[in-house]
Amino acid sequence: MILQALKEYYDRRKDDLAPEGFEIKGIDYLIVIDNNGKLINIEDTSEQIDKKKIARKFVLPRSETRSGSKSYATAFLLWDHIGYVLGLAKKIDEKTPKQNAAFKDKIFNLPYWLKEDEGVSAIEKFYLSQNEFNKAIERAIELKCAERQIPPNVSFRLLSSPFEIIPGREAVKKFVVNNALQNISADDDGENTASAAIEGVCIVTGERGKIKRTHGKTFISADANSLISFQKNSGYDSYGKEQGYNAPIIESTEFAYTTALNTLLKTPAQNMNIGGAKTVFWSAKPTEFENDFSVFLSEPPKDDPAINSDDVKALFESIENGAYVKKEGATKFYVLGLSQGGGKRICVRFWETGTIADFAENIRRHFEDLEIIKPPNESPYYSLWRLLVNAAIQDKSENIPPNIAGDFMRSILDGTPYPATLLQLVLRRIKSDGPPKEGRSDRWGANKPVRAALVKACLNRYLCFHKNPKEKELTVRLDTGQTSKAYHLGRLFAALEKIQEEANPGINATIRERYYGAACGCPVTVFPTLLRLKNHHIAKLENKGRAVNLEKLLAEIMSNFDDFPHQLTLHDQGKFAIGYYHQRQDFYTNKDKE
Repeated sequence: MILQALKEYYDRRKDDLAPEGFEIKGIDYLIVIDNNGKLINIEDTSEQIDKKKIARKFVLPRSETRSGSKSYATAFLLWDHIGYVLGLAKKIDEKTPKQNAAFKDKIFNLPYWLKEDEGVSAIEKFYLSQNEFNKAIERAIELKCAERQIPPNVSFRLLSSPFEIIPGREAVKKFVVNNALQNISADDDGENTASAAIEGVCIVTGERGKIKRTHGKTFISADANSLISFQKNSGYDSYGKEQGYNAPIIESTEFAYTTALNTLLKTPAQNMNIGGAKTVFWSAKPTEFENDFSVFLSEPPKDDPAINSDDVKALFESIENGAYVKKEGATKFYVLGLSQGGGKRICVRFWETGTIADFAENIRRHFEDLEIIKPPNESPYYSLWRLLVNAAIQDKSENIPPNIAGDFMRSILDGTPYPATLLQLVLRRIKSDGPPKEGRSDRWGANKPVRAALVKACLNRYLCFHKNPKEKELTVRLDTGQTSKAYHLGRLFAALEKIQEEANPGINATIRERYYGAACGCPVTVFPTLLRLKNHHIAKLENKGRAVNLEKLLAEIMSNFDDFPHQLTLHDQGKFAIGYYHQRQDFYTNKDKE
């Protein structure tokens, strides 16, 4: 199903993507030569974009898969990294000269009719002239071409053709399209052998053609680059079939799905990182939802923090006016989450399919579940990354558990309850979070709106799918009619903290720092002590009218339960946190404005 959807995406965008046998790749340096192979210069094609040098992209003959102990023997056609083209590297080892020899041999062994092209002929003359080759090496050293962390890609252009590189000339294109080149690759046993033309039926399309033995690379990270691979002689061979012959996929299909996936991975608007999972998404045909999807769930740019709010607002409106549902609602939509598996293999973390109408409705419901009363300057909507990072240790994205991100994403798109482990994580963060270094604040721990929103969403989602007539859903703001005892215990704790704060203005540490964890876990061990302390704090209040009002508030809260429970369950601890948060927010709400 995944490969079929990727193949359909390539067919949809065939006119925009590289044709079969080619790929779009960045070339960092161009060696400029004349028709006689004489070196003219080495050009740096890179452009400075957002403090980063980006190489100019060209349509090039497709790279080949390098594997095995003699992978250095596989060179690309008329372009490659600097180790192959000039025999240079940041750290030269015994393989570097062998790489350069393989690149030269590939050029010298091209068919005579191709070498009649003036561009290909000029490259051959360049390599036949040791003097010109040495000049190029000296020039590359002057420009520090090989000093980059990642070896730069290098190719050629003629002096007489400033807007065309030699691998893009018509003769080369014809050569690649007609598959005139006999594919010589380094096999896993270390011997150079021509790839056997084994034909079969493709398991993806049902078409008959030449089966691809090793599939192209799709980099989701510096290490993981193989979506489909079978390790030779490692127990994956069956019925005498090795590597890609185990699951026959013909060359045209392999090219289509790898090109489609690489395109998605390189298109910022159609991919994002979620807790270590590289997530790509696309629709069966061009849609607005395809472009908007990442904005709903990704973190907004710092220079335009309101962009998420505007687009989420548009999503709500689109459900009402039918923008997505009527225009694009029936269109299929795909979400694919990938992460690093064992070695260089890619692991499929999650795969979600459905219609745009279904996904739009589930995303809308997700943001509705997160609604909670907030301070005026707080962001109205939270991205998926912001929610996860506030549940992680030290609020750091690298501490987000990898499985949580995929499960959370899946629950959002399916409209199902959020993972139970997510509720555990955020409650643990609330208990362990201490005051900020600059002093006490109402924006940390259980007072942090983003955490309260996540706890509320987790509890309401669970209650929605596990109906219990005795339980009432948590509301956006303070609910004095809530049936949960744990909710009112949280309110009581917030009221007791407020009394202490008013009795001791400017206090740095309140009962929150010392007793919150015990109060939401084992209330009976803490609240009798806190109520005794309350009497001392009430007595210190100079405004007796305020003292009476606070006593009335305590009486109203305590009228909702008869005793203090010995222990609260995980869900009750969540309700305790929401009751505490709601009561704290209510203290600072302008009642007249309401």
